[in-house]
Amino acid sequence: MFQKYGYTHLSAGDLLRDERKRPGSQYGELIENYIKEGEIVPVEITISLIKRAMDQTMAANSQKNKFLIDGFPRNEDNLQGWNKTMDGKADVSFVLFFDCDNEICVGRCLERGKSSGRSDDNRESLEKRIHTYLQSTKPIIDLYERMGKVRKVDASKSVDEVFEKVVQIFDKEG
Repeated sequence: MFQKYGYTHLSAGDLLRDERKRPGSQYGELIENYIKEGEIVPVEITISLIKRAMDQTMAANSQKNKFLIDGFPRNEDNLQGWNKTMDGKADVSFVLFFDCDNEICVGRCLERGKSSGRSDDNRESLEKRIHTYLQSTKPIIDLYERMGKVRKVDASKSVDEVFEKVVQIFDKEG
């Protein structure tokens, strides 16, 4: 869907999970421990994986220079790392924020956990992730909100309704 608008989708979580599984990864065990505990992986690791994916994408096709980065930044340290590493190299056009009640999120993740094989799709990890979100991520969303960059989607609605809202946002933002 995002390709229609010229974006390459990069998921911070997928990049971390892929790195965790990569044979010989110097960060694999460390990433696993952070994910299992519902904590945020150190910014140096995450930003290096995102930057590498962006560089590889642009090296393969210089026209692909718009990215939808999913799940990042998650805290002040992530934001500072992004600003330090990407200053002058990338601009944040907008933040797509999927707003959803905690219990709906937990229910959806527990359902996903029945088939995902993810080590963090359990109630204990999810409760830790919600705590981490409220303590660390919400202030970043609030900061971007004050900058006028947040585009909010009510993610408690059906998949089709959420998708339609996202399409409307991308139609407007390009």
